[in-house]
Amino acid sequence: MPVEVLLGGLRGGGLTVGDERVRGFLAAFGKRLLRSASARRHPELGSLGFFLRPSELTRTLDSLNGEHVRVPRGLVFHIPPANVDTVFVYSWALSALMGNRNVVRLSPRAGAVVGVILEALHEASTEADPIVGETQRIVTYDRLDEEVTAALSAACDLRVVWGGDRTVLDVRRHPLAPHARELDFPDRSSFAVVRAAAWLCAERAVRVNVAEGFVNDAYWFDQAACSSPRTVFWVGAEQDCDAARADFIDHVARVLDRRGWGVEPGMAVEKRVATYGLAADGVAESVEFRGNALANVTLVEEAAVPRRWLGAGTFVHCRLGGLAELGAVVERRDQTMTHFGFGREELEELARGLGGRGVDRMVPVGSALSFGRVWDGVDLPVEFTRLVSVVR
Repeated sequence: MPVEVLLGGLRGGGLTVGDERVRGFLAAFGKRLLRSASARRHPELGSLGFFLRPSELTRTLDSLNGEHVRVPRGLVFHIPPANVDTVFVYSWALSALMGNRNVVRLSPRAGAVVGVILEALHEASTEADPIVGETQRIVTYDRLDEEVTAALSAACDLRVVWGGDRTVLDVRRHPLAPHARELDFPDRSSFAVVRAAAWLCAERAVRVNVAEGFVNDAYWFDQAACSSPRTVFWVGAEQDCDAARADFIDHVARVLDRRGWGVEPGMAVEKRVATYGLAADGVAESVEFRGNALANVTLVEEAAVPRRWLGAGTFVHCRLGGLAELGAVVERRDQTMTHFGFGREELEELARGLGGRGVDRMVPVGSALSFGRVWDGVDLPVEFTRLVSVVR
């Protein structure tokens, strides 16, 4: 389909913020995801279905009540990443819920989960009000087809770009209309923080649950998701941290063994090259492998924490004397901090101390991939709408 035809079919609108027709469609779509047999093979679909429950949609809309009239932004152009299959649904669904017309560009390299999602979308759309089909488009085209990206960018009221720094910079070469805005979600890195004494004092069932959650956080998207932990900071005395880390690694390894987690041969080689490379550079003082699925690297004290992806299931371990020491380590690109063993007051104090220098989310271990309306410090429903002041 020529891009002109695509855009011509999206003229007009007719939707409002929280439109009942869209809410019904999203809820029906979510139910199909939860009923799908594929949801058992792809647990991320369960999280997506939960996000689309009617009660969750209502909660999102209720949070927007205020003194102004809230209206849709207009035409929203989404460019999601290829390595996290479900991100496009969260971005698109929130925008559609806000009454926008949407164009989502999916990469031709999208994984098998996308096929399941699109099938459920198609089934739900056949029973939805016709306006859903008239206002929502999911397309695919080659990344090198810059004319299409340029045309969609010029026509949209908001452009949402998810992906690496390179993707963001490439897309920015295509100008927007003067009134249009852009939301960018570039390369990010994330980490976990565990209080060693709390881990050692925790009951076995608690440690098993935390290990299960950590594996979900890291392995669902082969540790490539921006919110998946790549570094584990152990907080406490050196002896406690050593004991807690060893026990934690044992628990994680048992979870992986029980699930039968496998690693492609090429990735297994890449992980060893990356980890031994850190040792050769003098950054790592020890490297430990538990089969091909789990690699653990202990950094020398003065070494900087690597932010690059080292391969699925590769974790860097560091010790801190106290939580406040994170202030000297955190960078602006750090997104999610999963935590265990800390109270709310401690976490809020850390957030204030960081002062926006990094870390946009602090969530318990096991919740790294739980999508929320506020992402990377951005309130998405707010950004997907405009405010109209009415004074009498």
